Amino acid sequence: MKPVGGPAPGWLGVPVPAVPLVPGDRSLPPPYDHPHASAEARAVAERGTLLRAQVGSGVHGTSVAGQDDRDEMGICLEPPEYVTGTARVPAGLSTAETVPFEQYHRHTAWDRPGGLANRSGAGDVDVVVYSARKWARLALNGNPTVLLLLFVPDEEVVVRDAAGAELVAHADRFVSRVAADRFLGYLRGQRAAMTGQAGAHPDRPELVAQHGFDVKYAMHALRLGVQGVELLSTGRITLPVPEPDRAYLRRVRRGEVPLAEVVAAVDDAEARLVALRDSPAVPARPDRAWVDGWLHRSYLTYWATLGR
Repeated sequence: MKPVGGPAPGWLGVPVPAVPLVPGDRSLPPPYDHPHASAEARAVAERGTLLRAQVGSGVHGTSVAGQDDRDEMGICLEPPEYVTGTARVPAGLSTAETVPFEQYHRHTAWDRPGGLANRSGAGDVDVVVYSARKWARLALNGNPTVLLLLFVPDEEVVVRDAAGAELVAHADRFVSRVAADRFLGYLRGQRAAMTGQAGAHPDRPELVAQHGFDVKYAMHALRLGVQGVELLSTGRITLPVPEPDRAYLRRVRRGEVPLAEVVAAVDDAEARLVALRDSPAVPARPDRAWVDGWLHRSYLTYWATLGR
């Protein structure tokens, strides 16, 4: 299949990469009694998926064998009645309540005794497929988690059609000082959680008991700094995290780096992010007009395939 993109200059003046299509398996874990996991929501997400890939520690290269689940994220297009009409989906399997379709969200950990209360662990799959409009809102707001989907290596992509390839080819349209602020906010939140600062909500007491601080939050705080600096400097995020940063992040994750050293490294990354955010080379805002055009084209093309 012909890749999307080519050598034309992009938003930041860098070449638009050629992005191959990936005609993979669109199937999702079965429905569950959760507000965003109904059978109807699953059907909308599966049929309209334009991009889905692994986005967790596995794609960062920071996972620890036998400890991490698999996180996947996707984007889908909804039928017209969900966009220009008033159609809704059931809020689960055992209720007459309905909700607007915004995502299909499923954790396979819910299938074990304990249900929704279960934390995901090794071997579990956590998947969320956002509507394209919701994903775009989050991405335009600089959300680091959703932006990551645009930089996943081809071998970690589950599905990518022409609309998804066009979006990935223009990932730099989302680079801005708005994204810089979000990376800084996420970094600061992870740092607060790793040290148990007031207002933080650590949820891995076993790591605190073993290492004296939450090493997973520590790793994520530093990773956000590394990736935020790269995004603002180049318009891209390299995955997995390049060496030597990847090896250092894994050492942090295993608890091999003292807290004082981790805090100093996070502080340094924060300072670099602040400097880049304030640089005139970084656009003040993302290219919202391009994103709106992509949404319009993608929805109309998809609806035509449905005969609408």
